[in-house]
This record gives sequence, C-alpha cells and structure tokens, in this order.
Amino acid sequence: MKDCSEVKKSQRRIARIFREFSGHSLENFTSFESITKVLHTPVDGASLGVGRMLFGLMMMIDIPEERSGGDLDLRWGNPRDCRFPLFTFLAPLSLPWMGIIYGIMWFGALGICIGYRFRASCLMFCLPYWYIFFLDKSSWNNHSYLYGLLSILFFFTSANKFCAFDAKMATNNYRDTEVPFWNYFLLKFQFFILYFVAGLKKFSIEWLSGYAMTNLGYHWIFAPFRIILGAGMTDLLIIHWFGFLFDLTIAFFLIWRRTRPVASLVAAAFHLMNSRLFTIGMFPWVCLVEMPLFYAFDWPRRIFRKDTKNTSQAPKDREIAKSTSKSTSQQRLTTTWIILYMALQFFLPYSHFITKGYNNWTEGLYGYSWDMMVHSWDTVLISIKVVDKKNNHTLYVEPYAFSETDRWTKHADMALQYAQCVHRNLVEGVAEAKTTEIDPQHVAIFFDIWCSMNKRFQQRVFDPRTDLLRAHWSPFEQTTWVLPLLSELSYLRPRMAEIAEDVLMWNNYTDIMFIADFPGLQMENFISKDLDNVTITCIDGSIKVSSEASDDTMTLTPGQSVKLHAGIFHRVLVLGETPACYMYTFQNQTMKNLTEGGHLLVEDEPPLLPIVDELHHRWENFVKFFAHVGNSLLFEVYGVPMPMRI
Repeated sequence: MKDCSEVKKSQRRIARIFREFSGHSLENFTSFESITKVLHTPVDGASLGVGRMLFGLMMMIDIPEERSGGDLDLRWGNPRDCRFPLFTFLAPLSLPWMGIIYGIMWFGALGICIGYRFRASCLMFCLPYWYIFFLDKSSWNNHSYLYGLLSILFFFTSANKFCAFDAKMATNNYRDTEVPFWNYFLLKFQFFILYFVAGLKKFSIEWLSGYAMTNLGYHWIFAPFRIILGAGMTDLLIIHWFGFLFDLTIAFFLIWRRTRPVASLVAAAFHLMNSRLFTIGMFPWVCLVEMPLFYAFDWPRRIFRKDTKNTSQAPKDREIAKSTSKSTSQQRLTTTWIILYMALQFFLPYSHFITKGYNNWTEGLYGYSWDMMVHSWDTVLISIKVVDKKNNHTLYVEPYAFSETDRWTKHADMALQYAQCVHRNLVEGVAEAKTTEIDPQHVAIFFDIWCSMNKRFQQRVFDPRTDLLRAHWSPFEQTTWVLPLLSELSYLRPRMAEIAEDVLMWNNYTDIMFIADFPGLQMENFISKDLDNVTITCIDGSIKVSSEASDDTMTLTPGQSVKLHAGIFHRVLVLGETPACYMYTFQNQTMKNLTEGGHLLVEDEPPLLPIVDELHHRWENFVKFFAHVGNSLLFEVYGVPMPMRI
C-alpha cells in the first residue's frame, strides 16, 4: 500500500510539473483528438500581435544591414562576382531588379510590423527573403535561417488581431481578438529548438574543453569574471560551460512560470552581451523582443487597458479549457502539419548522414544545424593555381578577386562552384583580351588551402593535386578530395599552447605557427624579408626540408630544428606513412624596427559602447538602401542610369 501511495504521489507531482510547464493537464495529450483540441483552444492574440509587430520592425532594420541592402551595388552589381546558390538553376537578377526585390521585401516587413494586409505582407517579405537566402550559401548563418522560418510561421498565424491596421479596419473593430493556441505554440517551439539543439550541439569535447572560442575572456564584458577567475578560466567556465548550460536549459526555464522572471533576466543579459561580443546583426534583439511570447497571452492588454472585461481573456498560466465539441477535419489536418513540422525541425540538424556531400570537417552547411559558435577557423593560406596544360603555362589568381568571403574555403560544394566561376571569368577575360597566351579549354584549377579549426594545427582542407574543374561531387556522397581533419593530433593542443606561451614570452615581436601535413605531400613556402630568426622544428613524424639557398636537404625527426633563410623559397616534404607536424618560430623584424624607431602608429582604443556610431552607421545604411531602391525604379521606369561604386 505504501508503494502504491508513493507511485500516486509521484504521478501527481509529474502531472503538476507538466501543467506548470505547458498550461495544460497531462490528460489533454493522451490522444490525437485531445491534442488537436488543445492546439485549437481560443486564446488572446495580444501578445502574438506585439511579437509580430516587433519582428517586422527588426526585419526593417535587418534588410539594409545584414541583408546588404545598403550595399546593393557592391553585392549584386558586378556580374563577374562568384555566387554560391543552393540550387544551380538559381541566379541573381540584374542590379535594378535586385533593388526592386529588396524594396518589396522591406515594404513587406513594414506591412508585418503595422499589421496591414498581413498575409500579403508576409508573402512580400518571405518570398524575396528565401530567394536571396538560397542565392548565396556563403552568407548563411543560423539566425538568417531563423528569420526565414519565423516569417513562414507568422504567415500561417492570425497575428494581425492586435496592434494591427487589419484589426482596426475590420468590421468588428478589435472585437475578434482570439487566436488558436497553436499560433503561440509553434513560435515558442521554434525558439525552443533554437536554444535546446544549440545546447545539444555544444555537448562535445571541443566545446566543453574550451577550444571553440578563445581569448573572449579579455573583452570588457567579462571584466568582473576576469578579476576573480582570470581570462583563461573565464573562457572555459563562463563562455563555454555556462554557454552550454544556458542554451540547453533556458527554454525550459522560460516555459516554467516559477522560473520565468529570473530566466528572462538571464536571457536578456546573455543576448545583450552577445550584441557587444559578436557582429551578428539583429539576432540578439529578435530573441529579446520575442521573449514575451512565453508570458501570458493578454499581457499587453493588461498594460494598455484598465478595463479588460469586454476583451478575450486567456488564463495567465493555469490550465486552458479545451473545447468539448469534436474537432473538424481542417483542425486535424492542421495538427498533422504541426507535428510534421516539429519532426522536421528535430530531424534537420542531424540529417547530415543523408547529405554527405556537404560534410567536410564539420557536418553539413553552417546555417540550419544550430551549431552556433561551435567551430572557430583560422585560415593562413589560400592558393588558386591555374595550369594551362596545352601551353605549359601557370598563373595564380588572387583568392578574393571574385568573392569577398572565404566561406568557400571550408566547403567542397562551394569550392567547386568557385573554381567553375574562376574558369568562367577566365574564358570571358581571354575572349575580351583576344589573347592566345592561355587556352581556357585546356586549363586545370587547383586549390591549396591551409586552415586550422578549434586551435588545431594548420592543415590542408582539399587535396592540392585534384583538378576542381573535373572533380566529382554529389550532395549524397562523401567527397573524396576533401582531406580529413587530423583529429589524431588533437591531443597535442595542450602542448601547443604551452610552447606558444613560451615563444611569445621571448619578446614582443616573436610568433609561432603550427603545421601538420599528410604523407607524400609537400609544402612550398616563401619567407618574407620582414621575418628574422626563422626556425622550423619537427614535433611528430618525419619531414625533409630543402631550400633554394643550397642543394642540401635535411631530414628532421621529433625535436630537431633547422634555421631558414628569409627572402627565398623552401620546401617541406612529409616522409613515412603517417602525418607529420612541425612548427615555425620567427621574429617580425620590420615591426621591431618601427616600434624601436618610434614610427609604429598606435591605434586608438575603440569605445566600450559605440552606440552613437552604430546608430549613425544604421542611418547611413537606410539612406543608401532607399537610394538604391529609388535608383532601381528610376532605371526600370525611365532608363535613368544607376550610379555604382566599384
């Protein structure tokens, strides 16, 4: 009997906690029919209306900035710039039409904000937004993906029944203020996915060991923690460990009424700190302004109206009474779509076993996996070699000649697109110059890219022997010419940190670089005359070093070093059957001379809170954006030439 009593107490406790979290009794979720009734329970649409209005406002600010609306001419004006569309049939329109599309998108965001012809405004924003999103994978990030999802979700809601022109112009004049509960549920679910899956992605050795983001502890935001913990422990405990716990749990604490006020303060502090730490546009502000969705459905009405007797009142957090009538077929279909959408959102971040072609050192494209800040990159060398096999001629292309971003250096699909774009521009350039020095039909393009992920050794990303114009790539097959991340050398990272700390203490002008390479591959490196006292030291494996200064070669094993001459090329070949790693130590002689001679310019310290500068920059972007849109219309309507920056 005692055991039965304890079981019943536990069941009641679980039911009470579930009711605290969801606002519904556990019995309401025992069947598809009961779930449908709960999701279609009428509730007050006031909080949803405020959320819609603020989301539209955030997008009105976002479009001239992070969507590059203020720099339309620079982003879309040069037809030779390389694009990285998700689908090969997608291509940007002419600059005037891109300006018109941006204008339509901005006025759609305005319509969402003021609630005017809400669904049409959602389409005006949503369709151009996803078109621009799919046009360029190199600009993808998680929050841009989030904005697109929210625009779709808002389209299907009835978020125009409060703080909206639609509600004011309706015949009932604000009297129909109820919306189905699923309107709130879906939006809150999307933010739950944003936080919770981001926390799951951080549950890894990389993140919890503190390798993903380093040196952030020196930022003024963390000064109070740095006084107690020091910069290193602030990086580990506050940035990495607390960041993991925050993402994993904050959505639960926002849902639970008892912890919601404290959770809101913590979340607000977290997002405000992020707005100072990172250049991530309106993302922190979108999270802040949508946080009230977790509060009572009618909180805006309580603030702005004293008399709420004639308005629809949703219970604050107690159980919502569901309808006793049977659900309709339309309601059951809506419930089915909601369940499918939820399943899709849980599946997509872990769907990379299907889209293997997008997997490189990380799984999938950055943007829909919610793996925010999990990987940090340091790229030291990008070499694009074009070889004319017919004329036996070799030339090197400036890596940023046709793209301002280097995202393509980490992803095989974009690297292939960039190689094809370089070849296309080469064909056009040869045709315009009418030269026969190079035959574009017989060229091969090779990429040699050196990158470090999460404080590992610098290593090659792609096989430098692969001609990317003829390389095979499929979205559903593993890419063979992507070189694997040398994770077997990750155990050396603590030792690398100790060596680097020791070298940097020699004087203010010394530096160090750690390199790892594969058996049989050779690196050719030129040492600038700015550098002095350059030494190469083998850490693990075996390497052969040769120099233009002499015909002699030297084989180095772990612990052995050799001094290198500046101003000439040298080559490093990995011997044996296993990867090898080594390091360069050097001194920047030019910086030393400038500093000691008093000629080195010292930059002024940036202001801690450059709010005025940021507001001025945003205003300038607005002015430029509307000028671009206006010039686009003038060109299409009257043929007035469009001014463009180069």
